[in-house]
Amino acid sequence: MAINQYDGYAQSTPSRQRQPMTNGVGESEIQVLCGPLINLQHMNYTGRTPTWHGTVLVVTKPIGTTPHLHYGPAESRGESNTVEGLKLYEDPDKAFWRFSLEVPLSETQAQWTYHIPSVRFLSDVNQKECTRSFFVPGAADSMRIMFHSCNGFSVGTDEDFWSGPALWNDVLRTHEQRPFHVMIGGGDQIYNDGVRVKGPLRQWTDISNPHKRRQYPFDNKLRSDCDQFYYENYVRWYSTEPFAAANASIPQVNIWDDHDIVDGFGSYRDKFMKCAVFRGIGGVSFKYYCLFQHHTAPPVSTFTTDAPQTMSATGQGTAGADPRQTENTYVYKRTADDPSWIVGKTPGPYVEERSRSLYMRLGKRIAFCGIDARTERTRHQVNYPETYELIFGRLEREIAEANGDISHLILLLGVPIAYPRLAWLENIFTSPIMGPLRFLNKRFGVAGGLFNQFDGEIDLLDDLDDHYTARQHKTERRELMLRLQRFSQQHSIRVTILGGDVHLAAVGRFYSNAAHDTPAEHDPRYMANIISSAITNKPPPKAVANLLARRNKIHHLRDGNTDETLLDMFNEQPGGQMKGAANNKATMPSRNYACITEIPEYGSQTETNPHMNGYSHQSSAGNTVPVQMGDTGEEGKQRPTHDSKKGRHPLHEGEVNAGTNHVAADGVSSQGTLKGGLNVSIRVEIDNRSRNGETAGYGLASKL
Repeated sequence: MAINQYDGYAQSTPSRQRQPMTNGVGESEIQVLCGPLINLQHMNYTGRTPTWHGTVLVVTKPIGTTPHLHYGPAESRGESNTVEGLKLYEDPDKAFWRFSLEVPLSETQAQWTYHIPSVRFLSDVNQKECTRSFFVPGAADSMRIMFHSCNGFSVGTDEDFWSGPALWNDVLRTHEQRPFHVMIGGGDQIYNDGVRVKGPLRQWTDISNPHKRRQYPFDNKLRSDCDQFYYENYVRWYSTEPFAAANASIPQVNIWDDHDIVDGFGSYRDKFMKCAVFRGIGGVSFKYYCLFQHHTAPPVSTFTTDAPQTMSATGQGTAGADPRQTENTYVYKRTADDPSWIVGKTPGPYVEERSRSLYMRLGKRIAFCGIDARTERTRHQVNYPETYELIFGRLEREIAEANGDISHLILLLGVPIAYPRLAWLENIFTSPIMGPLRFLNKRFGVAGGLFNQFDGEIDLLDDLDDHYTARQHKTERRELMLRLQRFSQQHSIRVTILGGDVHLAAVGRFYSNAAHDTPAEHDPRYMANIISSAITNKPPPKAVANLLARRNKIHHLRDGNTDETLLDMFNEQPGGQMKGAANNKATMPSRNYACITEIPEYGSQTETNPHMNGYSHQSSAGNTVPVQMGDTGEEGKQRPTHDSKKGRHPLHEGEVNAGTNHVAADGVSSQGTLKGGLNVSIRVEIDNRSRNGETAGYGLASKL
C-alpha cells in the first residue's frame, strides 16, 4: 500500500491503481468513463474586462498523473490556455476531475474550444481527443438561455415508444441556428427512481408493513450498494446521446428536485421521511448531485445507521468521517464554497446537508437566482424562513453592486407557482372516505396501483403536496410573491419565473387586479411563470391537461391586489397532432423545452438602459402616478368584479398573437417591439415516435 498525501484528506490508496496505461508513444492514456460536462459557474463584471467563469468535468479511471485541458478562442490557430485538473473525488474505480476555465468577454459573442489530450472514451473506443466548443456572449450582451426540466423517465415508462431523449436533437439544432450560452436545468435532470424497483432498495420497498419499512436500517453495505447504483445511473444517463453532446457544448446551471433523489422525496409524511433509508439515499444522491451537476466536491461521508458520527449533521452540514467510507478514497477538502451558491444556515430535515441556492449573472442585464426547494422541503414547507432572508439579502447586494446594469431577474423554482388549483382533489385524497380503501390496500393489496410503495398514501398525493398552490404551502407562496413584488418595485426590475415538474407546457402570470387599472408594462406585480416540462419524460394524459385548463380560473392572491391565471397561447396543435382538446389553449401535454432571448434595447445591445425611478402608470386623467402596493397580506371582503376575459387574453403587447404566429416562436429571434424585454419560445414535440425530435414553436415576449 502506498500512502498519498493530497491537499485535502489523506487516505491509503492501493499502488496498483497508480499504474497508468500508455498510448504507445510513452504518454499516459486517460480512460474517460463520462464527460466532458461543461458548467457555467459565475460571471465577473467588477473588473475592467468582464469575465466568464466555468468548469469542465470528466470522470476517468484512476490514473497516476494529473490530466490537463487546453482551451482558447475558436478562431485562433493554437490553444492559448492550459489548466491542470483538480481531483474532486477518487476511489479504486473512478476519479472526478474538474478544470476551471476563465474567459474574458470581447465586444461580440465568441466561440471557444477545449480538449483534453491523450484520452480514450470508453463509451466509444474509436473517439479520441475530440475537441468541443462553447459560446460566450459579448461584454455588453445578455445570454441566450435554454430551459428544461424532467429529463428522464418515470418507472415503467416505455422509453423506446417515447424515442428516448429525442428532443435533445432539436436543442442541438436550435443551438446550431443561434447558440445558447447557458442551459438551465430546473430539476429532475436525472431520474433515480429505479433504485427502489430494480436497484438495492427493492427488498425494502417490497416490505408490506409501513412500520417495518420505517425501522429498516441503512447500514454501510446498503449505502455502498446505493452509491454504486446512483453513480452508474448518472454515468449511463449523462453518456446517452444526444443529451451527452449538449452537456459538452452548452454550459449548465442546475438545481435539483425529487427525482434527482427519488420520486416524492420530501413530500411524504414527516415520520416516514425521517426513516433511515430516506436519510441514507438523501446523502448518497447529494454526493453525486454535487459531483455531476455542480462540479464540486461531495461530503467526505454520508449517512449510515452503523456509524453514529454520520447520523447527525454538524453546523456546516457535513457528517463526521466514517473510516470505512474513506478507505482507499480521496475527497478534495473544499477551501471555500462556490461563489454562486447561497448556502442555507442549517441542514435540511431529511438531507444532512445545507441547501444550495444559486445566484449569478447571465450576461450584462440579466440576473439569475435558482432556489433549492428540495433540501429543506417537508410536506408543510418548501424552504426555511431564514433561507428566504439569505436569498433576498444576496439579491439586494448584487443589485446594488451592479450599478443599474441589471434590468431583469430570472427566478428558477422547481415547481410552478402560478398554476391551477387542485384543492378539490387534495380534499378527496385526504378525506375519511378513502379510509376503507386505504385499509384494504394495507391488508390485502386492493387498488395497489393507487397507493405508493413508501408511506402507503395515495400515489398522486406527494405530487399535489409538492405544489406551491397546495393548501399547506399557500402562506409561504403568498409571502414569496409579495416579497418579489416589493423587490421588483423598489429596483425597477422585471421578474420572470421558470418552473417545471408538471410534464406539460403553460404560461402563468401574476398581475395587478382591475381595481388598480395598471397597464402590465408598468406593473411590478406582472410576473410571467414560464412552465416547461418535460423534455424527456412522457406527458400526462389529455384528460388531465384538459381538466387543468378547465380549472384555469382567475385566482386572487390573498393580498387584495394580485390576480393570476394561465395565458391562452396554444392557438393550434403542434404539427396537427391533437395533444389536447381543441378548446384547450392553456396547457400543452407534449414534451417541450424553452428558449429565452433578450430583445436589444433601442436596436443595440450596447446602449445604456435608462432606468426608471420606480414603476409608474398613466392615470385616467393622463397624469403619471406611482404604483402603490398594499402589504396587508389579506384580501378585502369587497373585491371588484373582474372582466372574465382579462388575464386569459393578452395583458400587454408582448402577449398579443402569443403562439405560433408570434415573432418569438422560432426560438432564435431577438426581434420585437418590447425593447429590453425577453422573447420566450416553448418548443413542443410534434410526434414522440420520431427520434429526430421535431418541434413546433409557441412564442410570447415578457415585458421589461
